[in-house]
Amino acid sequence: MRIKIAHNTTYIYDHPVSGALQQVRLQPVDGPLQQVRNWDIDVEHGSVAASYRDHHGNRVSLICADEGATGLTITARGEVDTEDKAGVLGPVYGRAPLWYFQQSTALTKAGPLIKAIADGVPNQGSELEKMHLLSAAVLGAVPYTLNETHTETKAEEAAGQGSGVCQDHANIFISAARLLGFPARYVSGYLVMDDRIDQDASHAWAEAHITGLGWVGFDVSNQISPDERYVRLAIGRDAHDAAPISGLRIGHGEESLIVSLQVQQ
Repeated sequence: MRIKIAHNTTYIYDHPVSGALQQVRLQPVDGPLQQVRNWDIDVEHGSVAASYRDHHGNRVSLICADEGATGLTITARGEVDTEDKAGVLGPVYGRAPLWYFQQSTALTKAGPLIKAIADGVPNQGSELEKMHLLSAAVLGAVPYTLNETHTETKAEEAAGQGSGVCQDHANIFISAARLLGFPARYVSGYLVMDDRIDQDASHAWAEAHITGLGWVGFDVSNQISPDERYVRLAIGRDAHDAAPISGLRIGHGEESLIVSLQVQQ
């Protein structure tokens, strides 16, 4: 499938800023599941200070707002060809070893609720079957619900609320998978939806490392492994590591955020 994406993020500051720096992971990379045909990142009222590959292999740009700016707009757009391999990325490894993806983080630290989810997965069948059962268990314990969690919500907190979105589902799955002995990681990206082009936010899912297969994706929110409708942006041990945009600013006043996203075949 050829997928066309236009992702616009605008920050509006009610006072001119002395400085603002955004760390941007909005550039997909070629791999077994996708080939990037073309991709651009445009910046208004700012500039790209540096670009590099991080230790996860993600393409990262550091974008600085102009001094005294009252806004900053970052637009990522392009086309990506994708392939359905039932979510199997395969034995694709970078600088980070597998044991690194078994380490807990502040967002994915397991408490009694996530331990209960992991303990409830039957100790039978193949590794792949176990991870599909875990995916179903996470969604059963934490149904998809909008506007009840936020970007800083920890996996155990979302499990306690019994509600969450794709970010929470991925973090909980990762936390429980690690308890079961699997290296697991977070993936940010985009998803073509059947009923709409305009979307409110990018998507997220998890990957677990399966013996004999390598990395395999699990979209807990939709209860499938990623197919040709998915575009990968970035990976990490949790949502913070793979966040499409994160940053800071210097100056007084408040900021508001406007996001527009179109994803279509």
